[in-house]
Order: sequence, then C-alpha cells, then structure tokens
Amino acid sequence: MTGSGYTFTASDDCRLLLHTGVTGKASKMGHRLTIAVTRWRADVDWSGDHPVGVALKAEVDSIEVVHGEGGVTPLLGPEKAIARSNALKTLDADRFPDISFRTDSVDETADGYRLAGTLEIHGVSRDHTVDLTVEDLGDTWRLSAETVVRQSEFGVKPYSQLMGAMKVVDDVGVSFGSERPRRG
Repeated sequence: MTGSGYTFTASDDCRLLLHTGVTGKASKMGHRLTIAVTRWRADVDWSGDHPVGVALKAEVDSIEVVHGEGGVTPLLGPEKAIARSNALKTLDADRFPDISFRTDSVDETADGYRLAGTLEIHGVSRDHTVDLTVEDLGDTWRLSAETVVRQSEFGVKPYSQLMGAMKVVDDVGVSFGSERPRRG
C-alpha cells in the first residue's frame, strides 16, 4: 500500500458497522442491532510507504439495520425500518447529516497503526483514537478496527421506550473491515 493516496468506500470488500446493545428492566424485549453504514468515504494520505493522515465522512441517513439479536420477536423488515427511523431521530440526522473523523497523527504499532484525531458526531467534536490492525496476506492486505463511541459524550441521548425500562446502551461499538489488493 504505497502511493499518494488510498480511498475506501462502502463495498463488498469494505464495511463499516455499528453494534448496539440494550439495557433496563425490559431489556429482553429489545434487540442488539448490527447497523451498516452504506454511504461513507475514507481517504488515506501517504508519504512513502506509510500513511500520514486519514479523513472519514459517513452519511447518517445511509444507515441500514442488517441484523438483530434477542428481542421477544424476530427482527423483520418492518421492525428494521422502525429501528432505523428511531436511530435517525436519535442522531437528529436532518440537522447533523454527517459523522466525520480526521486524524491528527498516525503512528505505527506492532499490529498496524494508531489513528489519533477528532471525531465529530451530532455537531460535537471530541478527541478519539482508533487502532487499525493490518495483516499482510501476500497479494492483499486485511484491515480491521474496532472502537467504542459513547453517545452521551456527543450530545446524543440513547433511544429508550417504556419510560426508560428498555433503552439502547450508551456505548456503541464501531467496526471496520476490508481486504484490499496490495499497491506497489
């Protein structure tokens, strides 16, 4: 992966997922969701053989509920649509249509890179660090990252119902995965 830049977008070989949990007295009624972000772009700037900067922008209204675990009933099409609608309202997608992350530094680690920068959600910016794992598979690279974002730190009130007896956990897991051909 050398060159002046590298771009990642939502595709078959590249995914950006959100993972939610549920809590509260009635949490058994709720679903733990896997949500795909279907429109996003990450641009990586390079100097020689090393990344020096990353800028990611994700469109909030592109989220799609792809899976749900738990709950009293299966998570089918109509329920997925309701969960998506609730997430868009919670994130106030009309006022804050994008989520962004821009690095201030990229440092090499034993397994890949540590990306330290600014994450902006719901109009609030905070420092955030992401550890990116890079595996050399010969002709391809496998890249992966997992991080946790606390909604309340960005002014987002986690979705709840039944007077708070069931609510989405404040911490949302974010995962990234891609397999890409090596650049030479």
